[in-house]
Amino acid sequence: MPRITVAAGKHDRLFVPVSAEVAAGAGGVRLVDQESQREVPFQASADGKRIAWIVDNLAAGQTRAYELGPGAAAALGGGVALQQVDGSRVEVRIGGEFFTAYHFGSDWSRPFLYPVIGPYGASVTRHYPMKEVEGERTDHPHHRSIFSAFGDVNGVNDWADVRDYGRIVTNTFRALEQGPVYGAIRVNSSWESHSGEKLLGETRDIVIYNVPSAGRVVDYDLVLTAVNGDVTFGDTKEGGILGVRVASSMDAARGGRIENSYGGVDEKETWGKRAEWCDYSGPVEGKWIGITVMDHPLSFRYPTYWHVRDYGLMTTNMFGLSAFYSDPSRRGEHTLKNGESLSFRYRIYIHRGDAAEGGVGAKYHDFISPPVVTVA
Repeated sequence: MPRITVAAGKHDRLFVPVSAEVAAGAGGVRLVDQESQREVPFQASADGKRIAWIVDNLAAGQTRAYELGPGAAAALGGGVALQQVDGSRVEVRIGGEFFTAYHFGSDWSRPFLYPVIGPYGASVTRHYPMKEVEGERTDHPHHRSIFSAFGDVNGVNDWADVRDYGRIVTNTFRALEQGPVYGAIRVNSSWESHSGEKLLGETRDIVIYNVPSAGRVVDYDLVLTAVNGDVTFGDTKEGGILGVRVASSMDAARGGRIENSYGGVDEKETWGKRAEWCDYSGPVEGKWIGITVMDHPLSFRYPTYWHVRDYGLMTTNMFGLSAFYSDPSRRGEHTLKNGESLSFRYRIYIHRGDAAEGGVGAKYHDFISPPVVTVA
C-alpha cells in the first residue's frame, strides 16, 4: 500500500490541488489521511497513472501522510460535473452549482468561458455581447468573458471580428473528465484564416477544481503548433493568449482596482509591464470580488507582458513590445517554424476582495511552487 507524504514547505496551504504518480488500480481503493483516519476524495487520471486530491489545510513547515490501499470507498457527493449541451457548449457545475460554460459553437468566432460565477453568485466577467445588461459597457464585442485570441497570426486578425478575421475552430474533444476533485475540458482546435486556411493547431486543457466558491481555481493550458508552414506572431498590442473582460462594475475607470505582482496599480502602472500575475477586482452587486491571471515559469516569455485597461480588459500579450515600450525598435514578433510549438500555462483564481484580501501572492506560490509530494 503506497504511503504518500505532502510537505507544505514555506507557505500555509489552503485548498490546494496536488497529485502523485501512483496507480489507483481498479475499484475498491481508498485514500486515507493517516492522522485523522479520514477518507479523502481523490480522482485518477484518464490513463490511471496519477491521482489528484485537494489539501484543505496544511500549515507552513508541516507534513501530512496518506495511505492508498484497498477498501470500500465511501460514497462521496459533490465534485465537478460536465454536461455538453446542444453541441455548442459544455456546462460546468461544482457541488451541483453552475460555475461556467465553455462555448465552442460555430456561431462564435472563438471559444470562450461564460458566465464565470464568483464568490457571491454573480458573474465576475462581462455579459456583453452574449447578453445585454443595463449599465454594462458595449464596446469591443470580441472581448467575450474569458477567451484566447491574437491580432496578427501570419497577418490574420484573430482578435477582432473585422476585416476578414480569423477563427478558432473546434475539431475534437480529447476528453471531458469529471469527478470529486476536478473537471477537465481537453479540446483540439485549429486557428484558421477567413478563407479556412489552417495556420495553427491548438491543444487546450481547462481544469476546474472542486474548491470552495470563495476562491475558485481554474488551470488553463494552451499549446500552439505551426501545422501548415511557418507562422509569425506579429508585434501588436491587440491580442491576449489568455484574455479576461471583467464585469463592467469592476472597471478601474468606475472605481475598481488593477494590481500586479510588483505592486503596480491600475492601467498606468500595469499596462505593457511584465509581471508574474495580474489581478482585477471591484464591486459586483455590492460585493467586492476579484479575478487573477497567473503566468507560469514554463510559459513562453515568462513573465508575460500585460495588455490591461481601466475599461475592464486584462490579457497576457508577450508579443506587443513596440507598443508597450513606445519604441518601434523594440520588436516582439516571433516566428514559429513549421512543426514547432509554443506552450502557455496559466492559472485563474477567482476570489473575495482585492488582491491582498484574496491572498493572491500566497495562491501564486501554490501554482508555481506547490506542496512537495513523495510516494514511498
